[in-house]
Amino acid sequence: MSRKLKTGVIGLGRIGQIHLSNLLYNTQNAEVIIASDVSAGAHEYAKRLGVSQVTASAEDVINHPDVEAVIICAPTPQHVPYTIAAAQAKKHVFCEKPLDVTLPAILSARQAVKENGVKLMLGFNRRFDPNFARIGSLVRNNSIGDPHILRITSRDPAPPPLEYVKVSGGLFLDMSIHDFDMARFITGSEVKEVYVKGDALIDPRIKQYNDIDTAIIVLTFENGVIGVIDNSRKAVYGYDQRLEIFGSKGMAKAENNTPDNVIQHNNETVQTALPLYFFLERYEKAYRTCMQSFIDCVLNDTPSPVDAHDGLMATAIGLAAGLSLKENRAVKMEEIIKV
Repeated sequence: MSRKLKTGVIGLGRIGQIHLSNLLYNTQNAEVIIASDVSAGAHEYAKRLGVSQVTASAEDVINHPDVEAVIICAPTPQHVPYTIAAAQAKKHVFCEKPLDVTLPAILSARQAVKENGVKLMLGFNRRFDPNFARIGSLVRNNSIGDPHILRITSRDPAPPPLEYVKVSGGLFLDMSIHDFDMARFITGSEVKEVYVKGDALIDPRIKQYNDIDTAIIVLTFENGVIGVIDNSRKAVYGYDQRLEIFGSKGMAKAENNTPDNVIQHNNETVQTALPLYFFLERYEKAYRTCMQSFIDCVLNDTPSPVDAHDGLMATAIGLAAGLSLKENRAVKMEEIIKV
């Protein structure tokens, strides 16, 4: 494949810088034509990496005549407007998650993409983690038989600042949404019921923003699988990311990634390395593979591996989780969306 996908990047915060760097140095068959951000510091960063055109205007990226695909890394409230604008400009779209925190907005973006014949891929990067992707393959090729129980552990090393909590959309739509997408990906099934128990056990101040920092989420899937997700905003030992699927033929699981796999034994203890501390380290390879998958699907004209429907369902599960917590009951997905 010799042709390169000409891209433009909107938003050069932490995640935007990851995608920009990967497009420039860690993926094949892509080039960056232009990047945008409101921060002068971000402009300097992009120029240092070799981006020749840098602007404060997202519209400059969307309407650039040479740009074929727009990479949207702006704050969540801008995801749908920029997606619709890019689709109307006949540009393919890679958009960070969530596409939006409301279902009507997501549906409007999906419609715009469909009407204009462009591709939309969402940045649910954990699907592309080598270990999680292999477990998904084992389920699909029937290596574990009929899946019965899914367990996902996802715990951050430290809670975000309260200023972030105010605007994040809440635990379920900011953090757990990755796990909801992973649950659908691993089981190959839609969720039919959600039940949640949760509280602000780490920082009670979070409650004033109608949010929590600790949760147990029980998912019932249409194919009969029962799923359990446990989330915490603070695991003092690092970024805790584990997954297990149990079925009629056996079980597959992925443990935490660590800096090394050395285990030291002595007469007092057994020691091993702590998990990698932050998501940038833990999912470094997944981010690269995720972006390469987008490039490949556009250049080869293949279906998006994570499309608007996936974004719609992840958000819908998050909304069901919020309702379950609020009303202390199981919530059927048909109450939220017609699956």
